[in-house]
Amino acid sequence: MVNGEDITKLKGNKLNKFRREELGFIFQDFNLLDTLTAYENIAIALTIQKVNSKEIEKRVKEIAEKLGIKEILNKYPYQISGGQKQRVASSRAIITNPKLVLADEPTGALDSKSARQLLENFEFLNEKLGATILMVTHDAFTASYADRILFIKDGKIFNEISKGNDTRKQFFEKIIEVQTLLGGDLNDVI
Repeated sequence: MVNGEDITKLKGNKLNKFRREELGFIFQDFNLLDTLTAYENIAIALTIQKVNSKEIEKRVKEIAEKLGIKEILNKYPYQISGGQKQRVASSRAIITNPKLVLADEPTGALDSKSARQLLENFEFLNEKLGATILMVTHDAFTASYADRILFIKDGKIFNEISKGNDTRKQFFEKIIEVQTLLGGDLNDVI
């Protein structure tokens, strides 16, 4: 269920509309279009939604400022670093304020400052705009920004923890504890 609607029952134009307006994808390998500038790669998500050009320009500049990529908006993917590509791809995914963001290792190519900026934008999307972020990561720091974590081992749920009232630091420590157990069997430790 997303936004009160069973998405497994969507077909045709309704499914296309859902994908276009309610989903954001952040791929591990960026999936930027090589023939478009960073600006155009970000703007394409809004162009598809038929947002007017002045609004597109305003929103692209805002998200570029937040993620620290303003200076590369006129560059092509081959002219920018892996971390910059990831921030462009992330900007494209979240510029439409989707209700669900699917993120595959979104901080994998980012330095710590850029990762923190992206994760803070995820927090904003989640807390202020009600978006759900479904993220795959191996990084405990990145995971510590989540409210709920499912640990998967050998294709099965190994453990689940929730942040609750913990601080991010306390939650991080819980994550590390579970990660140490992932190498062995839970019964080996308890």
